[in-house]
Amino acid sequence: MHHQPHDSAVRVQTRPDGALLYLIALPPEALPPVRARDLAAAWDAARAAALDERWGSARLFRFRRADGSALDLALGDADACCWAAAVDGTVGMGSTYGLSVCLRLLALVDLLARAAWAGDVMALRRDGAALAPALVQAAAMQPLTGEARFDEGDFRRRCGPAPRIAAGAPA
Repeated sequence: MHHQPHDSAVRVQTRPDGALLYLIALPPEALPPVRARDLAAAWDAARAAALDERWGSARLFRFRRADGSALDLALGDADACCWAAAVDGTVGMGSTYGLSVCLRLLALVDLLARAAWAGDVMALRRDGAALAPALVQAAAMQPLTGEARFDEGDFRRRCGPAPRIAAGAPA
């Protein structure tokens, strides 16, 4: 497990209620691309944490834009908290890189849940989902939107014609 160092663009505070507050000196769309292998490792760690019911703390994010405005995001859903804790345990979330891994993982889950074409690039199983390598690569490189999501049209184009994943493929 490789932990990224803290960087000056990210400050982390623990609130009295136990939630973690991330103060980020840039907007989500300025977060860097990540290595596909780190995103895949975060996916695997999140799946294992969910199966073990290791839920994690609530996390709050305050992103600063160049104009001084802020975007606040909150992770209070048990699954999202679990996934964020898993990312924190793999690459760490005290850096823009670690935050990028976490938000890309969450944006990917969000996209897969709502995209009609997602069934062609993943196979759902009892213990998780197997993802096409092109999907993981696209999630690692596709810029996030200002709301920390993926633009579905751009994402699908970046994936290209991904082969259908076999239901028995390893996750």
